[in-house]
Amino acid sequence: MQREEKQLEMTLDAVMNRLNDLKISIGAMVHKLETEYEMINWPTFLDNFALISSHLTGLSKILSKEMCPPLRNRTVLPLMVSPERDELLVNLTQGRVPVFSHDIVPDYLRTKPDPMAEQKMLQNEQKAANLSLEAAGKQVTQYNKVVSHVLEMML
Repeated sequence: MQREEKQLEMTLDAVMNRLNDLKISIGAMVHKLETEYEMINWPTFLDNFALISSHLTGLSKILSKEMCPPLRNRTVLPLMVSPERDELLVNLTQGRVPVFSHDIVPDYLRTKPDPMAEQKMLQNEQKAANLSLEAAGKQVTQYNKVVSHVLEMML
């Protein structure tokens, strides 16, 4: 049992480190977009995006089945739900989550997509599956024409 707890602690530390790296990378990219938007070039933007992508890949490797089986067997339950603003929560989340109330707990702890979004996704998948190759080709061609026209108007 002690070995599992130590493995869980090591996994959580690795996840937290990756999440902090990811948060820093996203923050740096947003900062560049907000402050250096006139000077930023495409290769720099792609480099920042590649860094974020590598952090996400590393995080997904840590969370893969082989590396952290203890997390797959854990359940997250809220210890305290309150409709009032929680300053400690605001500080912990850097102002992103001011309240942990009964209304938002299901959204924050959801492991599946929202039922309406899931239904819409299934409808789109069925629609795409029923689309013939010829019709799909025509739609792609039309889309490319529209995008080219918009691009010409912008330049």
